[in-house]
Amino acid sequence: MPSVPHDDAPPLADLMPWSVAPLRPGRAWPTAPDPVALKARWDALLKAEGADREALFEPTRARTLQSAVGQLPGRSAGTRRLVRAEEPCAEPVRVLTAPFDEQWLIPDHRLIDQARPELWRVADAHQVFTVETGDADAPLLATALLPTLRTGRIRPLHRRPDGTEPNLAPGLLDHLAARLGARPTALDLLAWILAAARPDLTVPLTDDPGLWASGVDLGRRTLRLTRRGGDRPKLPGGRRPYVRAPLPARPLVLRYDRDEETLYLDEGRISPVPPAAWDHEVAGVRVLETWFAARTAPAEPGTLAAIRPAAWPQSWTSELLELITVLALLAELRPLRAGLRVTSAVTAADLRRAGVLPVPGASRRPASVLDHHEEGPEGQFALL
Repeated sequence: MPSVPHDDAPPLADLMPWSVAPLRPGRAWPTAPDPVALKARWDALLKAEGADREALFEPTRARTLQSAVGQLPGRSAGTRRLVRAEEPCAEPVRVLTAPFDEQWLIPDHRLIDQARPELWRVADAHQVFTVETGDADAPLLATALLPTLRTGRIRPLHRRPDGTEPNLAPGLLDHLAARLGARPTALDLLAWILAAARPDLTVPLTDDPGLWASGVDLGRRTLRLTRRGGDRPKLPGGRRPYVRAPLPARPLVLRYDRDEETLYLDEGRISPVPPAAWDHEVAGVRVLETWFAARTAPAEPGTLAAIRPAAWPQSWTSELLELITVLALLAELRPLRAGLRVTSAVTAADLRRAGVLPVPGASRRPASVLDHHEEGPEGQFALL
């Protein structure tokens, strides 16, 4: 793990001051690994009437069929109360539901107990979300997708759309530029944070240009794997995982043979799968097992969650091969991160003397970013 020769490393909460609590979905069925299934679930909900529709919806204190809420920013879902809803399903969006598990969500405010609209307002192609994982070895996870993980707080890299204002302590980049002799970008600093953050979510900072460059390079390599933007990572030839025996239509059991470096889905086989990919855990939970369970664990009959693909889609196989590759490549970076040693730190006391800390209260609150109308409940317009 990265270390410092003192205990005055600044907290992440001061370096990236605006953070948001995790989303609270309230019900599982609006999220799924398959977008077609989500549209079928929506259709089944709207075909039901009265008490049947209510039971399928799974009401909570925060959301019922009578809840009146506005649209999620940037989304076109309806705003009529669900008891009277008739419109088509909102187009599902890609989200991160668990570490390294990309699924789909119906972006409809009426279906989500706590959707955190302030995050939706700044979710675009420029954004990077940093999520607390609770894992000692990798306490932070960065993603370009809106995270719906139920772990720690979420910190967007940018406070406004289009990447126009970094979510950083005001003056921090200027101070680092003076200490390092070159001005880092906001993405550089995020890369450093990913490489150097400690389990207690403090972040040692350095004024050694060589050490800074090494840490930023390590963090950017991590970002390329977790915030891919359409790029498909590849292992060198001979190490790339392939399907060696066809996967069954409905696999039930996942197991790993360490000697063969083979992943079995019932009688289906994928290899080579490095042990480091199979062993990859976040907060004590094996990533590959969680990913498989999200697609195969039985659902209660008669519920919307039970509406699923009739057979294992080819897209899931492609996603699994890519996930194995990402985990294997991330495992290669772990020793580099563990070997990162900060020898000359920019301390929290330094930042206080420079006036960077404490951060102003406004920096801990979302920016006012609305420059257009947002549709409120029952088709009315909301202003921010």
